Parts: sequence; C-alpha cells; structure tokens
Amino acid sequence: MAANGSLTHYIEFKNVYKEFDRPVLNDVSFYVDTGKTLAIIGRSGVGKSVSLGHIMGFLKPDSGQVFVAHTDITNMSEAELRKIRKKVTMVFQSGALFDSLTVGENVLFSLELREDYDYQNKEDVVDGLLAMVDLLHVRDLFPTDLSTGYKRAVAIARALAAQPECVLYDEPTTMVDPIMSDDLGNLMLRLKRQLGLTSIVVTHDLDLMRKVADSVMFLYKGEAIYFGPVSELEKCEHPHVKQFLAMDRVEIVGKIEDVM
Repeated sequence: MAANGSLTHYIEFKNVYKEFDRPVLNDVSFYVDTGKTLAIIGRSGVGKSVSLGHIMGFLKPDSGQVFVAHTDITNMSEAELRKIRKKVTMVFQSGALFDSLTVGENVLFSLELREDYDYQNKEDVVDGLLAMVDLLHVRDLFPTDLSTGYKRAVAIARALAAQPECVLYDEPTTMVDPIMSDDLGNLMLRLKRQLGLTSIVVTHDLDLMRKVADSVMFLYKGEAIYFGPVSELEKCEHPHVKQFLAMDRVEIVGKIEDVM
C-alpha cells in the first residue's frame, strides 16, 4: 500500500471496459509504477488514445476502475480531477501550441497561474526549461517557424512547467524525421532519469519503445493481448504481436537498403 492508503502503482487500470459504437477497451488491466515508463502500442483505432483520455479524466469507463496518482479517479467530479491534472500532464500529438505566442511565451503560459514565482523567476524558469530540452536558441521564434519535432520538444517544456509527477506522450515521434525522433527519445529518457518522472507513451515507434519504456502493453481490438517487460515482448506467441514485430523488422531492412 502507498503512504496515503491507496494502491502502490502510480497508475492502474482494473478491468476497464469502454464502448462507443463498439467495444474500444475490453476488460483492460495494466499498471505503471512511480518513475517507470509504459509504452502502449498497437495499430490505429485499438484504444491507445482512449486509454490516455481515461487517465486524464476526459473519459470515464463504462465499468472497471482507473487509478491515477495512487487515487481512484473513476467517479471523480471535474473539480476533483483538476487536482489530479496538476500532477499528470499530457503532451498532445499536435503539440497544441499557441501560434500567436513565441516559444518562450508558450512555456510562460503554463506559469502564469502559479503564485510561487515573480515575473523574473518565471523568465528564469522558462529559460531553464528550454535549456533542458536544448531549445533555448529558439526562445523568440514562433511555432510556425519550427519543425514538427521542435514543436513537440517545446510542448514537453511547457508540460514540465507545471512540475508534474507524470507525463503522458501521445505519438511523440509521428511525422518526425529519424534524427529528431532519436533526439526526442533521448530527451524523454533524460527527463525520466533526471526528474524521476512517471510516463506513458502511446506510439507506433518500436525503436522509441525499446529506448524509453520499462514495460509495454499491446492493444488489439481493445484487448490487452500483452502486458509485461519490453524485454519479453519478442517472446510473445500471440499471432498479432508476432505479425506486428515482423512488419517492424521488414521496415528496418527497407531503411537499411535505402541507405546502402
């Protein structure tokens, strides 16, 4: 048990079921411990982003329980969820930056409601956060001046401004070139090690999964057909996992042949 009497796991799904026009999550159970990273993988439309929506409290399960920050949030009110969202933040695939604000102003936006900093302290924090993600040199640029990868890194800096305990990443390397994808993976790993962040990464990128994740959940048609250590995924005998991994190996061979 945790110190507050709740579950030990920082995030946990217990037999979560969610249906829209069809079952999207079907009896899904998994957990993430403090300071660890879980990757959620699988094809499009299998419930990966829906899982993140439940963690943030944007969605509620039809049945089952969702625990976040050692707390049962399943039936929480919006006011109660706002307290949880101060501990858990999300980096959206789009970056969700304000195009009318500079990079520095985008990061500053997350600090505006905080009373523990005066103006100069906030400016120093912005500089520190941008330096942490190696983007201090683009402080005065606008999001439209940046590549997709840089926008994602700025979004991560803005998320960190809230001093979260946990970060949820939604497809952080989608539509990003291989070099920037590797850079983002290195950044996520560095933040995990330096700040002790708990994190969940929804991704199709198995290279990213292998780099940053401790455990992985494979979703197929809303069911968790594998949940366990990343190192054991290759041993999974489920045909859809084997097919997914085989397709990834084909893509790797194709990339090598393109270089040669």
